[in-house]
Amino acid sequence: MTYHKIQTSDIDFFVQLLGQDYVLYDAETLAVFSKDHTEDLIYSPEIVLFPANNTEISSILIHCNEHHIPVTPRGAGTGLSGAALPIYGGIVLSTKRLNQIISIDEDNFQAIVEPAVINETLQQAVIEKGLFYPPDPASKGSCFIGGNVAHASGGPRALKYGTTRDYILNLEVVLPTGEIIWTGANTLKYSTGYNLTHLMIGSEGTLGIVTKIVLKLIPYPTKNTLLLVSFYSPETACAAVSKLFIAGCNPSVCEFVEPDAFKLSSALTGLALHIPAEVEAFLLIEIDGNDSEQIAKEVDTLCTVLYELHCIDILLADTADQKEYFWKLRRTIGEATKKNNVYKEEDTVVPRAALPNLYRGVKEIAARYQLRTICYGHAGDGNLHVNILKDNLSDEYWNNEVKDAIREIFFLCKKLNGTISGEHGIGLVQKEYMSIVMPQIQLELMRKIKLVFDPNSILNPGKIIPN
Repeated sequence: MTYHKIQTSDIDFFVQLLGQDYVLYDAETLAVFSKDHTEDLIYSPEIVLFPANNTEISSILIHCNEHHIPVTPRGAGTGLSGAALPIYGGIVLSTKRLNQIISIDEDNFQAIVEPAVINETLQQAVIEKGLFYPPDPASKGSCFIGGNVAHASGGPRALKYGTTRDYILNLEVVLPTGEIIWTGANTLKYSTGYNLTHLMIGSEGTLGIVTKIVLKLIPYPTKNTLLLVSFYSPETACAAVSKLFIAGCNPSVCEFVEPDAFKLSSALTGLALHIPAEVEAFLLIEIDGNDSEQIAKEVDTLCTVLYELHCIDILLADTADQKEYFWKLRRTIGEATKKNNVYKEEDTVVPRAALPNLYRGVKEIAARYQLRTICYGHAGDGNLHVNILKDNLSDEYWNNEVKDAIREIFFLCKKLNGTISGEHGIGLVQKEYMSIVMPQIQLELMRKIKLVFDPNSILNPGKIIPN
């Protein structure tokens, strides 16, 4: 595909449409929008646009479709797959001005929001009304709901409550050709033709730009108990998850953390955490609900199972401060792992019972390639984040041999009936591995779907589907 460079006439059009303050192409702005949180990758756009509503976005896309100008949608820039990187230059279209909570419907347990509403802002707004929006990625304090929709994001509480996908009822979308559509209905049931809502969720801005989101809410669980459990072996920690469910426990969170991961977050935050030498893994487990007695019974059952598995210790967070202490250590692991290091993060996921085999296999592959890895993630749903650190590896080794190791890890995921991304998406960095988990017929169907929505391939080109 051949794309056109931005011309003076294009800039004039955008300035007339948006105003000079919202059409930027100075070096500082381009530098900010040339990267996200994906590794150390940099791709500079030619210009950054900040529309305020769906009609402005529609006009931009009509113009770009006519003139074959690539457009890369961008939310908060917290993504880890490179989906917001403008690899063909052109335009970065920032949604940051579309940041309103339009309504919270307490009768129907719904909210309508614009895409640049911050996840945690929405959570707090609905909690004040006794409602709950569960998806809570580690970056919840900065990531946008629109980005969560684009990647079908999860988070620790996906174990009990599901991912973003489970809370989207309807979407207003601007298509690459400029038309504005609603993809479904504001109803809990939907059986009216193809489900375009679910097609848009996880499409990473390749099929359309989401401008309004209708969300399902649930009652807020007012009570919870948090436990930090240590183990002699990572495999035992991973295997414990299924044992808890068999015993009748229904945790809202079950996070797996290697000791090295906690050591890094402890160093970053200054929060002390004593880790005895014999500890090789942790589970961070939360039980929530509205009945204190029921929670206490479930915690008793949980502790019985864990001690039968010969866990080392169980630390119970009783106060809000103690809970925040543990959560801060967990949520800053990603940031701490990447601090002062080049890294690659793989978002592996397998059926929950296969997690011990995945962990063991990842470590064996890393050892053969002499790679240092930091592993943590959502043990309850089989989602293991594998951070590979460059350390002192040569650029040649990093850019070539490490890809072979990643490929082996993904073949292991497939062998264990898993896949190559649970919540981070495919974007740019994982698309070359898609053929490991998808046959060519499936990839070809995806190419055809892309062309139906985007015949000139202007919207976030070069993402998800291998060339």
